[in-house]
Amino acid sequence: MAPAADRQGYWGPTTSTLDWCEENYAVTWYIAEFWNTVSNLIMIIPPIFGAIQSVRDGLEKRYIASYLALTVVGMGSWCFHMTLKYEMQLLDELPMIYSCCIFVYCMFECFKMKNSVNYHLLFILVLFSLIVTTVYLKVKEPIFHQVMYGMLVFTLVLRSIYIVTWVYPWLRGLGYTSLGIFLMGFLLWNIDNIFCDSLRNFRKKVPPIIGVATQFHAWWHILTGLGSYLHILFSLYTRTLYLRYRPKVKFLFGIWPVILFEPLRKH
Repeated sequence: MAPAADRQGYWGPTTSTLDWCEENYAVTWYIAEFWNTVSNLIMIIPPIFGAIQSVRDGLEKRYIASYLALTVVGMGSWCFHMTLKYEMQLLDELPMIYSCCIFVYCMFECFKMKNSVNYHLLFILVLFSLIVTTVYLKVKEPIFHQVMYGMLVFTLVLRSIYIVTWVYPWLRGLGYTSLGIFLMGFLLWNIDNIFCDSLRNFRKKVPPIIGVATQFHAWWHILTGLGSYLHILFSLYTRTLYLRYRPKVKFLFGIWPVILFEPLRKH
């Protein structure tokens, strides 16, 4: 975490329970943590296009919700890192829980009839979200949020491993790429937290462009944003395979992965 001594800016004193390692208001008076803010674009823009494409393709609403939930997380994180206000911190952290609950629902409903609804699982996930929200608003302890979020991510990992091991082994590439990218982001998140003082001292001694590359919390956003997006593709690929579609991963401009598919033709 960041040392206590940091400059003030447009949004006034920090009220969030967390202040990350990036130097506050170092780039502009109007954004507390510039790189931690703009790095959220990867969680905002691509999922919007994913949601639009899902609507056009007539996909189930839960996949549209998955894309939009990731966008909401990105927007909340943008507001949090821009202001370092407690209310904006909640706008970042609570949607992380809600979006993961949507991901869990999608993963456990991959092998059901089209447009079916599992009310029991919905009830459990909504209840879990309400309990986490209530407790977190009461205790205001970031570690509690991190543990609850970690539980959901671990559930997704186990379900993904089951699918690529026992159901669709040929999806290992996509599944493990998503997981690997996410874990790399988690590693950098920890390095940023543990070695913050060293990183700040290093940034004082090197050219700014090198210093920017050591903003590891921003890299956490980029890598977990990409990992989460790939997870949605993995979940969607699994679902459309089960529904007897022909999904294919394509790369827009040779860079950004999307899923295109068509219904299986009947003879």
